[in-house]
Amino acid sequence: MIDRDKLYQYARDIGVELDDNMLSRFRLYASELITTNKKYNLTAITEPDEVVVKHFIDSLNVLKYFDLDYGNKIIDIGSGAGFPALPLLIAKNGMLEVTFVDSVRKKLLFIERALNVCGLKGEILHERAEELGQDKDYRESYDVATARAVAPLNVLCELCMPFVKVGGYFIALKGSSDEVTDAKRAIKQLGGKIESNVSYKLPNGDPRSIVIIKKISQTPTKYPRKYKIISSKPL
Repeated sequence: MIDRDKLYQYARDIGVELDDNMLSRFRLYASELITTNKKYNLTAITEPDEVVVKHFIDSLNVLKYFDLDYGNKIIDIGSGAGFPALPLLIAKNGMLEVTFVDSVRKKLLFIERALNVCGLKGEILHERAEELGQDKDYRESYDVATARAVAPLNVLCELCMPFVKVGGYFIALKGSSDEVTDAKRAIKQLGGKIESNVSYKLPNGDPRSIVIIKKISQTPTKYPRKYKIISSKPL
């Protein structure tokens, strides 16, 4: 069982106010995560206090550095166990349109269960991002794309930025290493511009960073490429 008081205070410290309903949803989410992880390897982080800090607060830091509006249409690439988009959905009281994308079905089945127990809704897609990014129904149709530590930033940009509409944003949650320098060329080619690159520490002292990229022009239609090419010849 997670410590609700710690979650409340840590969230408040970064300017995020969680009411009782939100805290209850986080408790249900954590319980489902810890229980499911005994059967399937969703995450290496399952100790309750670490779930609060390394999953929930890490995800909620998006709201400290970015004004996410109610009603925003969000696509979460490589969702895994739902981070960061599901904590954001909880903190916005379900008032976001979220699409969760992952290539691993068991992770999406977990997200579906977590949404159900929390009384929330979201679109769940068992797809590869590089293929979905060429689908006209999804391409350049989102206000925000999010991803957390899925791949190097230059690779991540090619997977995520095609989904973002011009004027929208791609938000990458990364570890402590500065990957922006190596990604500048990719960001420019994909139609983006770095708006901010912020380093911070979690309550336990772990270093993190958030890179916020604004989409200023359309992504050329040749992107995203096949993943084998993206990974072997990154932009």
